[in-house]
Amino acid sequence: MPLELLDASGEDVSQREGLWTLNFGPQHPATHTTLRLVLTLDGETVIQAEPDIGFLHSGFEKLGEVLDFNQYVTIVDRMNYISPLANEIAWHHACEKLLDIELTPRCKYLRVILAELMRIHDHLLCLGACVLDLGGISAFMYMFNEREFIYELCEEASGQRFHTSFTRVGGLLYDVTDDWLAKVRQFITKFPNTMGDVKSLLMKNRIFIERTQGVGILSREDAINTGCTGPVARASGVPRDLRRDEPYLSYNDFDFDVICAAAGDCFARFQVRVLEMVESIKIIKQALDKLPGGPIYAEGTGKEAMPEKREVYTSIEGLIHHFESIMPNRQLQPPKESLYAATESPNGELGFYIVSDGTFRAYRARTRPPSLIHFAIFPRLIRGCMLSDVVAVLGSLNIIAAELDR
Repeated sequence: MPLELLDASGEDVSQREGLWTLNFGPQHPATHTTLRLVLTLDGETVIQAEPDIGFLHSGFEKLGEVLDFNQYVTIVDRMNYISPLANEIAWHHACEKLLDIELTPRCKYLRVILAELMRIHDHLLCLGACVLDLGGISAFMYMFNEREFIYELCEEASGQRFHTSFTRVGGLLYDVTDDWLAKVRQFITKFPNTMGDVKSLLMKNRIFIERTQGVGILSREDAINTGCTGPVARASGVPRDLRRDEPYLSYNDFDFDVICAAAGDCFARFQVRVLEMVESIKIIKQALDKLPGGPIYAEGTGKEAMPEKREVYTSIEGLIHHFESIMPNRQLQPPKESLYAATESPNGELGFYIVSDGTFRAYRARTRPPSLIHFAIFPRLIRGCMLSDVVAVLGSLNIIAAELDR
C-alpha cells in the first residue's frame, strides 16, 4: 500500500504524478553535522520530510553506567558541543539533587555566569550559521568574533577551550580569578554594541526578513502538545522558562524577563534568541555585582566534591580527601532511588533521569535533549514550504546531531 502523503491543506497527494525524493544531508553543508532529511517534493514544494537520525551515535547514555558522577562530565560535554558547560551544569544539578548536596553561594553564582555565557555562545552560533546558510556573511563574522572571546574565557577558567569538564559534584574544578571576572565585565560591556550592529544587519534586513517571516510556523497548541521547550516554544507564545518557573542555582536572586513571541515562525525564533542574549547580559552583570566570596565546594562529610589540586599536591589532608573521593569503596553513597532533574539550556529543557543502585555511578543515565523533540516536529513545520525554506527552518531549530544520537 503506498505511503500516505499530505500537502499543506491536508489533501492526500500520494498518487500525484511528478513527485520525487531528495536526500538532504547527511553531508550537506547546511546540516552542519550528520543530519539527514528525506524530502518528498512536488516541484520545489515540500510535501513530506522524514528526519533520519543515527549517523553520530556514540553510546553516550551507556557510558553513564560505566563512569562515575564526576567522570561522566567529559561525556555530557560532547552532547550539545556548542554549549558544553550548560550540559555539565545540568548533569551535576541532577547528581547533586540525588545526593542531596547544597552548593555554596559562590559556586551557584559562578555556575549562573557560566550558564549564561553558554547561552550567548549557543545563540550566536545558531544565528550566525543560519545567516551564513541563507547567504549572509557579515553578521556571521560579527557573531563569531564574540564567540571567540567566550572561548578564551572558558580556556582561562578551566584550562580547556572547548570541552571544559569544569564542574564537579558539589563544586567546580577551580575557582576563578579576579582577572577572569574583570574580563567577563569587559565582555558584557562591549557585547551590546556588537548586538546593535547584528540587529541592524539582520532584524532590519529585507532579504533576511522575507526568507524567515511566515516560514515554518509552529502554533502555540502544537508547541505544547509536542513537548517543545526553550526559544522554539517561547517563540510560539509558550511562556515557559525553568530559570523562573522551577528555579535552580541562584536564579531567584536575579531580575530578568522571559522573552516570548506570538508568530511562531523562523523570524520569531531568531528574534527570541537575540533578545535572550540581552537578558543573559543583565543576569551576568547582576551576578558579578553580587558575587559572594567563600569556598566553591560543598561542605559536610568531606566527600561531596573533589579537592582542589593545590591541596592534593601540598597537604596530606588534601591527598586523603582526593583518595576518599576516588576510591569506589570510599566514595559518597547515594540513596537507591531514581529522579529526574532539568535545567534551562540554551536550546530548551535539558534533563537527566538517573537510576541509582547506591554506588557513585548511575545504574541508568537517561537524557532528555531538546534537539530530539525539536527535530521530530520538523516535518510539520516544513510541509508546504519551498525547498529553499528547509535551510531557514532547520537553522531556526538549532538541531545538534550529538543530542539526537545518544
